[in-house]
Amino acid sequence: MQILRGSATTNPVTTTLAGIQWLFFMFANVVVIPISVGDAFHLPPAVITASLERAFIYTGLACLLQVLIGHRFAFMEGPAGLWWGFILSLVSSAAATGESLVDVGGSLETGILIAGVLVMLIGLFGVGWWLRRLFTPVVNSTFYFLLGVQLCATFFKGMVGLSSSAIIQIPTALFSFVLVILVMFISIRGRGVISNLALLIGIIVGWVGFRLIFPGRTSTMAPAGSAFFALFPWGNLAWNVGVITATVLAGLMSMSNTYATLEGVEPLYHEPVTPPIYRRSLLITGFSSLVSGVLGLVPYAPYTSSLGFLRATRIYDRLPFLLASILFMLLGIIPVLGQLFASLPLSVGDAVLFVAYLQLFGAGLNAIEGIKFSFKTIYRVALPVLFGITLMTIPATAFTSIPAIVRPLLQNGLVMGILLAIILEQIIRWDKLA
Repeated sequence: MQILRGSATTNPVTTTLAGIQWLFFMFANVVVIPISVGDAFHLPPAVITASLERAFIYTGLACLLQVLIGHRFAFMEGPAGLWWGFILSLVSSAAATGESLVDVGGSLETGILIAGVLVMLIGLFGVGWWLRRLFTPVVNSTFYFLLGVQLCATFFKGMVGLSSSAIIQIPTALFSFVLVILVMFISIRGRGVISNLALLIGIIVGWVGFRLIFPGRTSTMAPAGSAFFALFPWGNLAWNVGVITATVLAGLMSMSNTYATLEGVEPLYHEPVTPPIYRRSLLITGFSSLVSGVLGLVPYAPYTSSLGFLRATRIYDRLPFLLASILFMLLGIIPVLGQLFASLPLSVGDAVLFVAYLQLFGAGLNAIEGIKFSFKTIYRVALPVLFGITLMTIPATAFTSIPAIVRPLLQNGLVMGILLAIILEQIIRWDKLA
């Protein structure tokens, strides 16, 4: 693969600016995830700071591993949205039913380690190339729709203050809605790089505005200290069979990120994605899951949203991406920067990402573009999507009558929706019903 392809990054200034733009994209996508997960687990401030610093460092490293050893394309490898939504949903359900967060966290870590090993084996033996047939455009569409619903619902709760209170906080909600409008306006009406950096602008404006409007609600994050080197911060490894089973299945479903992204990158780089590319990519992703399980990070996968970034910037070179990955690692290595970013108000990050993940709806529509639906074949999409959304709306306490071994799986609308989509695609010849 050529390092320079189809863009004007042949001089140091342009390369540096392109690298900084990639850095902004990485930051906007990663910064909220460790904070929201830490808040869900009620972790101490020092542990949240440590999680954020380690997420910065390993995200940069994971990107370097993929672009140099794995698939070798310039797109981001980061904490996966499916994993993020799954973890937040599972922790929220555990809290609602009175389960121990330490036990759930420890079982999550165990399941993530097992899933990482399985994904590595799938990559090592080349099985991933054949499994991609399971992830049809309809399955990928279901994944995008359900992920968008689950994450946007989570972001909305944070925007209106429900992440820290049982009732809507009107001042916080109004501030968040204004921020959403601002980010959407910049994204839609902004030109060139201004539009591309709408998320970053929203985070900066929102962060400063929140401190000015709500000065008493800002907090200084504690230094990570020894927490930076602590292993298994969600709890010691545990063996809750239901949680582990659901987690392993979520890990296998998360491979849809790899398939959707690698298929989408082919027309951009004008070269086929071959079985060896799948093999190397899955090996790196599986290894990153192992690291995530040990360090208490949301497991990694290729970011499908990188395709939109590449289309918008038309910069496909690896050099700016390599530069951004190294700079992103420095954000975590320098402690004062980790403490600063860990103090980002959760409602600000949620408002910005609420706008960003609305794009998943467009990705879902694009995945099924060209497929015609009749009153018979509409079930192909409607059933898994609406079934998954329905499960998401049922209170976690309603599932207490279901055996604990299958409860974490059955109550997760995202995973169940994707599984149902795969089953329907395999057992029904939809083309015969059109």
